[in-house]
Amino acid sequence: MSRIPQPSRGTPRKAAASPANPPTSRMRTKSTVARATTPSKASRKAYADTDSFLDKPNFAPEEPSSKPLSIKEAIALKRAAAKKAQTSSALSPLDDFSGLEDAIPNAPPPEDDDPLGRPPLRETIERAKSTGSINLSTRSLQCIPSALFDLHLGITPEPLKSALNEPPLPPAPETGRRKPAAPAWFEIHDLEVLKAWGNEIVEIQPEISLFGSLKSIDLHRNRIVSLPDQFADLAVLTTLDLSHNALSSLPKELFSLPALSNLNVADNALISLPFTAPFSSAKPRAAATASRSLFAPEITRASAPLPKLVVFNASNNKLVAGAIDLDLPKSLVTLDLSGNPLEAEGHAASSKLFKALGTLQKLKVLRCEKTNVSDRTFQGISLSSDTFPSISVLDFGSTKITENGASYALKGLTQELTFEVTSEDPPSGTARVIVGKRIVREAWELEAERRSKSRTGKAVDAGMEWENAPPTSRATQQKSRMQAPAVKAPVEKEAWEIEAEQGLLTEGGKRRARAAAAAAAGSGVGIGAPPRQPSPSKMSSLADPQYYTSRTETLTLPASTAPPKASGHARAFSLAATSLVKFPPTRANDVTLPTATMPLALIAAQPFSQTLKILVLTNRRMDRSFTLPPLPAIEPLLPRLEDLSLEGCNLGDSISISTASPEETILVVPSQTRPTLPLLTELFPSLRNLNMAYNALTSAALTTPVLSGLILSSAAADSAPAAAGADRKGLKQLHLRGNRITDLEGFQDIALLFKGNREVPGWGLEELDLRDNEIGKLPSELGLLPLDVFLVDGNVFRIPARRVWEREGTKGLLSWLRGRIE
Repeated sequence: MSRIPQPSRGTPRKAAASPANPPTSRMRTKSTVARATTPSKASRKAYADTDSFLDKPNFAPEEPSSKPLSIKEAIALKRAAAKKAQTSSALSPLDDFSGLEDAIPNAPPPEDDDPLGRPPLRETIERAKSTGSINLSTRSLQCIPSALFDLHLGITPEPLKSALNEPPLPPAPETGRRKPAAPAWFEIHDLEVLKAWGNEIVEIQPEISLFGSLKSIDLHRNRIVSLPDQFADLAVLTTLDLSHNALSSLPKELFSLPALSNLNVADNALISLPFTAPFSSAKPRAAATASRSLFAPEITRASAPLPKLVVFNASNNKLVAGAIDLDLPKSLVTLDLSGNPLEAEGHAASSKLFKALGTLQKLKVLRCEKTNVSDRTFQGISLSSDTFPSISVLDFGSTKITENGASYALKGLTQELTFEVTSEDPPSGTARVIVGKRIVREAWELEAERRSKSRTGKAVDAGMEWENAPPTSRATQQKSRMQAPAVKAPVEKEAWEIEAEQGLLTEGGKRRARAAAAAAAGSGVGIGAPPRQPSPSKMSSLADPQYYTSRTETLTLPASTAPPKASGHARAFSLAATSLVKFPPTRANDVTLPTATMPLALIAAQPFSQTLKILVLTNRRMDRSFTLPPLPAIEPLLPRLEDLSLEGCNLGDSISISTASPEETILVVPSQTRPTLPLLTELFPSLRNLNMAYNALTSAALTTPVLSGLILSSAAADSAPAAAGADRKGLKQLHLRGNRITDLEGFQDIALLFKGNREVPGWGLEELDLRDNEIGKLPSELGLLPLDVFLVDGNVFRIPARRVWEREGTKGLLSWLRGRIE
C-alpha cells in the first residue's frame, strides 16, 4: 500500500491523483530525517518536475552495501541519525528557506562572527549605555556608526560624503535565550570613552559634540582628513589621540579646550600650531560661550591656550619653527617635536622658538630628534638660571647639534649637564643632553668607563707612557711635562708587599711577630686562652685601603680563627701559626691587629669613626670579646653606624668586655660580662641592619624587653635605654640564621601589639631571618607582624607545611598564620 504525504496544517488539500498518473510509493530508507536537510540541486530539480509541490520525486533504491559495518561505524551512524532527528523535530519541510535566495526581499545580510570573539556591533553599542565606554576599534568602519547617535541620543546624523553607503546594522539576532532587558533610565551612563582606532574613517560627524560627557577619544590609525568645528565643543575632553591620520590642520577652537591634558597629533601633515588663534580677536573673550542651539548648554572655553595641557606629541609632521605660536601652553611637562623641519626657514625662527620654550617653568622633557636644527639655533640666546628651571632631558639626537656647541650654549643652566645616555631616568638636578647618534648604555658600563679614565689620568700624572695609549692621553702628558715637573703619585701597596716589609711571609717571621707582640703587652702565654695584645696606640692604622673603603664608608676586618690544637704537646694555644689555617685570599692575615672579635677601642680612635656606616666583623673567633675604651662615654663611639655584621663569630647570649687603661699601654683582662644584644643596642643607637647569623644565641636572649629595645625606636620602646644624648632608630633587618633558638615567645609578645590592626609607633622591621634554628612551633600570632621578608626554612616545626611558604612566600605564610588565630 502506498503512503501519500499529508499536507501541512493550513494548506489547501490537493485533489487525488488520476489513474493515469498514480502516486509513487515512498521508499523506506535508512534515515527518516532527510526532509529537514537543505535540498540539493538535484532534489530541487526533481521537485520542479513534479506536478505537485508536495509530491516527492522518484529516487533509485539504495543498494545495500555488500561489506558489513563495523561496530564503531554502526554506532557513529546511530548517533548521527539521532542528532538529525533531534534537529528536525521542531522544523517543517516547508519552513526551510536556507536555499532560497530571495525569500525575504531587501533584508540586510546577517552579521558574520567576529574572528576575535567580540560581540556584534549592535550589542557593543547597546552595552555602552550601561558602561559609558565603547570600543569600535579594528572593525573596518568608514565612519562612526550612525546607530551610536540613534541608540544613545535619539537623533540621526546627516550622511557624510565619504560614507554615503553606510551599511545599516543588522537586526538583533533572535535566540532561544531570553534577551537581557535594557537598562533603566536611571542606570544609563553618558558616553565618556570612545575608541575607534584602526578603522577607515575619513570624516567625523558634527553631531559628535552632542556627547558632552566625552573625556577620552582615541582615533589613531585612521584616514581622517579634517575635523568639524563642533569637535571643539567637547569641554570636558582630557585625552585626545589623533596620531597616524592625514590631518593638515586642527580646528582653531580646539586650542581653547579647558580640560585637555594629553594631546597626540603625531604622524600627520600639520603645517602650523596656532595656539593663539581662538584669542586673536579684538573683542574680549568670555570664559563660557553660548552654543549654536537654543536649548543646548553653554560651552566652557579657556582664556589661555590649553591651560591644562601636560603631554603634547606633535612629532613627524611638517611643522617649521615660524609656524608655531610662541604663546605656548604654560603647563607643558613633555613636548615632542621630533621629525619636523623646524629650521627650514632659517635659524632665526628656531632660536626664537627655543627661547620661548626656555620660559616654560614646568617643562621637563623636550625632544627634537631627527630635526634639522644646528648649533646656530643657540646663537643670540643668553641662558640664565631662570631658563629651563625644571628640564631633565634635552633630546637633539640625529641632528646637527654637537656636544661642544650644546655645552657652550647650555652652560648657564642651573642643572648639571651630562651627555651619557642610560636606560634610567637622570638624577635630580641633572639635565641629560642627547646629541648625535643615540647610544643607550647601562649604569655599570658608564661606571667601568669612568674608572678606566680615572686610571688613565693617574698614569699620565705619574709620567707613565703606555705603548698603546690613545693620542689624547699622550698630548695631555706632553703638555703636563712642559708646564710643570712631573710629581709622582703615592704608590698603593698590596697586602703581600706590606707583609714582606714586616717580615711575615714565613712561619718564623709570624712566630717572632707574635712573640714580640706578647712581650710588648707584658703578659705571658696563658693556658687555654690566646695572648693579650698591646693597646690601640701601638697598632697599625685601620685607614689602610685593605681594611677601610672611603667610598662606601665600610670597615672590614679579616677573620681571626684560633689555630687547631696540634698533637705532640698539651698546650691549648700555640704562638706558631699553623699552615692549616685558611684566610680569605683578598685579606691580609695581619698579626698586629687585635684578636678581639670587636676591637671597638681601636676603631673609635680612627679618624673615620664619626662617619663609619658599615662594620663587617665576619668569622672573628679567636678572642670572643669586645674591647671598649674607658667608660662612661658621653657620646656614642660610632654615631652613624647603620650596618653591623657579626656573622660566624660564635657569640653567645653574653660577651666578655675588655677596657683599655687611661695610659693606653695595655688592655685590662676581661673583668665583666654583659648580655650581647642589649650591649649592641647601647653601643650603636643608629643601627638599622644587624647580622647575627651562625652564632650561639638562644631563646633566653630574645626576651620581650631586649627585642623591644633592639627593634623599636627610642620613641616607642621603654626598655634598654640608649646611650645618653642618642636616640635609637630601630632595626630594619635582623638576621638570626644558624643559632640555637627553640621558641619565639619574645616575638610573640611583640606581635600582640598589632592585634586589632593597631599601629605600633617606632616599628620599622622589614626583614626577619630565622632559618636553620631549632624552632619547634611557629606561633600563629606572628602573622600579625607587618614584615616584607619572613624566612623560617630549616627548623624542626611541622605546622605549617613547607608548601605554605614555598608557594606564596612571606605573604602566604603570614596570611596562613593570621587565619589560625582564634
